[in-house]
Amino acid sequence: MKTNLGIGIVGGGIGGLTAALALLRRGFDVTVYEQASVLQEVGAGLQISPNGVRVLAALGVEKELLDICFEPQGKEIKLWNTGQTWKLFDLGVESVERYGFPYITVHRNDLHQLLYQTIVSLSPDAVKLDHRFTGVERNDGKVTLAFDGKPSATFDVVIGADGVHSRMRELLFGAGPAKFTGIVAWRGVIPAERLPERLLKPVGVNWIGPGGHVIHYPIRRGELINFTSVIERQDWTVESWSIPGTNDEYHADYPGWHEDVHTYISAIPQPFKWALIARPPMQDWVTGRIALLGDACHPSLPFLAQGAVMALEDSIILARAFEEFDTVEDALARYQAARIPRTTKAVNGANANVERFHNPKLADPAGAQEYVDAQWEPSQVVDRYEWLFRYDATSVPLDGQTVAV
Repeated sequence: MKTNLGIGIVGGGIGGLTAALALLRRGFDVTVYEQASVLQEVGAGLQISPNGVRVLAALGVEKELLDICFEPQGKEIKLWNTGQTWKLFDLGVESVERYGFPYITVHRNDLHQLLYQTIVSLSPDAVKLDHRFTGVERNDGKVTLAFDGKPSATFDVVIGADGVHSRMRELLFGAGPAKFTGIVAWRGVIPAERLPERLLKPVGVNWIGPGGHVIHYPIRRGELINFTSVIERQDWTVESWSIPGTNDEYHADYPGWHEDVHTYISAIPQPFKWALIARPPMQDWVTGRIALLGDACHPSLPFLAQGAVMALEDSIILARAFEEFDTVEDALARYQAARIPRTTKAVNGANANVERFHNPKLADPAGAQEYVDAQWEPSQVVDRYEWLFRYDATSVPLDGQTVAV
């Protein structure tokens, strides 16, 4: 396809910026519109498994990424009240040997800034801030975007990467079904110096218990600890990452949990809470010369650590499709066909982990031992993760055949 094609991207988050970088690397003319006046992601951590790191390496930012991230040595499961520990799998050197790339943890804003700085080094005017998208029109093979208080802009093709509350999705496909899961999530970022040395292990940890679970891991070279957790409760239904809570309320949500969990909670400078809303993955996210990407079309519950990674994969598949096919319509069709089976499987896998992580059998230590031995038996772990980590978005065929997930 001709590289002078004009491509507009609505949304300057991880997905929108990765798509922009992938397209710029292939010589396309790209403009990203972000509603925020300052490009700043919320403060939280991300787990980027090898399939996602492979994408970032292909985009030329692997060295810079490894300078700002943390490479955990492995993952562990801990029982909510006793702290009994099971090894989930090794990472570190083993991840590189097995998959070709490391499994990393990174501060979301660090990755966001890396993508942004790389984009502006290639195209200084590619990212337009303070542009709140309000409408879209299609005329004569062109797509025109409207913004609040800003001039409209017309493109040959538009990508909606505007997140879980996508305005583009709502305008083109309807808001779609959304259901409160009965689960409330908490998050916080802890300076490592606020924790005792014994809690600074170089691993990712998943505490599992009846009705809730807790995840923590180092980020930013180990200088910070990302701490997130969920609990089943019905009294908070606001789906926003920026609503502050209190440490006292946070403690109250985890009665009887191990003292180490409460030590982490006490060390969080400012915790935030939000309701988890489930949405089924879309089975059609292309219309004419417009396509959706990332959370705009396949939002996922955070129980498989693949939400951001799916957006990374989307981005490079999209850019490859524009490079490999002659028309916009064909490229978008191949992009969608390649991504829907895999993203749907990822969303369903995350949903399945809710029951796995919160099972009532975990209430009793004896029952927990039997349950964990069954659910995290090595072959079960391979079934849940190997298909994710081995996927190579840089080379899977886009020929219209069924793409292996």
